[in-house]
Amino acid sequence: MLDQLTDKLARVVKTMRGQARLTDANMQDMLREVRMALLEADVALPVVREFIAAVKDKAAGEDVAGSLTPGQALVGIVHKELTRLMGGDLPVAEREINLAVQPPAVILLAGLQGAGKTTTAAKLAKWLIEQRKKKVLTVSTDVYRPAAIEQLKSVSAQAGAGFCPSEASDQPLAIAQRALDMARKQFFDVLIVDTAGRLAIDEAMMQEVAALHGAVKPAETLFVVDAMLGQDAVNTAKAFADRLPLTGVVLTKLDGDARGGAALSVRHVTGRPIKFVGVAEKINGLERFDAERMAGRVLGMGDIVSLVEDVQKSIDVKEAEKLARKMQSGDKFDLNDFRDQIGQMRKMGGLSSMLEKLPAQFAQAAGQVNDKDADRQIRRVEGIINAMTPQERAKPELIKASRKRRIAAGSGVPVQEVNRMLNQFEQMQSMMKQMKKGGLAKMMRGLGALKGGLPGMPRR
Repeated sequence: MLDQLTDKLARVVKTMRGQARLTDANMQDMLREVRMALLEADVALPVVREFIAAVKDKAAGEDVAGSLTPGQALVGIVHKELTRLMGGDLPVAEREINLAVQPPAVILLAGLQGAGKTTTAAKLAKWLIEQRKKKVLTVSTDVYRPAAIEQLKSVSAQAGAGFCPSEASDQPLAIAQRALDMARKQFFDVLIVDTAGRLAIDEAMMQEVAALHGAVKPAETLFVVDAMLGQDAVNTAKAFADRLPLTGVVLTKLDGDARGGAALSVRHVTGRPIKFVGVAEKINGLERFDAERMAGRVLGMGDIVSLVEDVQKSIDVKEAEKLARKMQSGDKFDLNDFRDQIGQMRKMGGLSSMLEKLPAQFAQAAGQVNDKDADRQIRRVEGIINAMTPQERAKPELIKASRKRRIAAGSGVPVQEVNRMLNQFEQMQSMMKQMKKGGLAKMMRGLGALKGGLPGMPRR
């Protein structure tokens, strides 16, 4: 995500931090580097000009605190302006999704074909169900694209949302009206309307979306745009903003965007906040956009808060408490516990997406992790443990050569794989002992010394 921009700005930030004094000359050099990094990331030229001017203006009159070097102060200004550029200066109420209306609250999704409106509708439904505890209904008014209605029906079922059926022979306005009646009669809190797109902006599409907007009177009108469009995203955003009273933007496919210019430009052009970003293909791959956190990630500072939130969402609290009680009572950490911990790790999503949220010096490892290979490795470890008897899982010390051969045959892996997994388990067991004794520092040293790494991590 935003790889090129992050790499370039991280180098600039490193240079800035190393400056003992901030002179006009070195500040000009740094701003030139920032300007080039933004332009290469496909950020719109007017946006770049405004950003550089703002940073220069703020830096000129900045009082540097005694504990900071001038370079550190400039990094702070760049971070602050980057946050403002992405909408961090807007009131909180504007940045949040607005559902404070008489139910059902209607959310209208507009954008070009291929932007990801249909999958975003399902992802948003899942987010509203899980995070806001809302009862959600979806409907597709796309009667042009083959199988568009069936696609929304399928992904809505995955999200746990209701679906209003429609036919390709129906009129979009009639579909929307029917869905609104259904939402009212069946007491849905939210109705998400997926509209038709085109390969390019045309008058017929704009008139249809405007007519739908007038008919359903949405609480939120979200412009869905593919982050990989670059400059085209800016032009498209402007066209939609001119015809529709947009309330926010959803940036999709941000996980595949190496440059990230659209993220910085779209908000500036529309004047509306980015409310959500699509960060993965999975149904839970939608995150609420936070300008300050994103600015930190762009500058290579990481986003630890989002990482913690991901962990909190994914970790089974009851299981974690059960393990804690077990450790406190003096019971040993066994292979059943090891398998449970691996399962929890898998629930958190791809390892690379987790690593991306760490500061730059750690996030470099993200590029070395292939999510598919990591998942395959984790499943293999689970398969080895599942091939054991309950007695073997409870007492791993029983597993000798003959048992290893049987387990290897049962799980379809070489004996060496079984040995490697048992070594990883023993190291994890040792770490758990350190945690029980309160030796956090020792535990961290143990983590760094894990030979072969955690399942799915690249071996050095």
